[in-house]
Amino acid sequence: MAVTADMVNTQLKLVFENGTDEEGNVTYRRKSFNNVKMVATEEQLYNVAIALEALQQNLLSTIERNDRSILVDL
Repeated sequence: MAVTADMVNTQLKLVFENGTDEEGNVTYRRKSFNNVKMVATEEQLYNVAIALEALQQNLLSTIERNDRSILVDL
């Protein structure tokens, strides 16, 4: 059985530090951007994330790329 993965969408997630909790642990907040072009390179997404960081109040902690695929039996 041959199986292939067909990519169906890409999402860009930015994780920001959002202060601390009662115990002094850093809390985080995520912002997601859907309908990202699936052919976008990692460098392009990184550059977009850095540009968006300048518009935010909180410190950017992590940049995530999430690709979703459907597995298809050939």
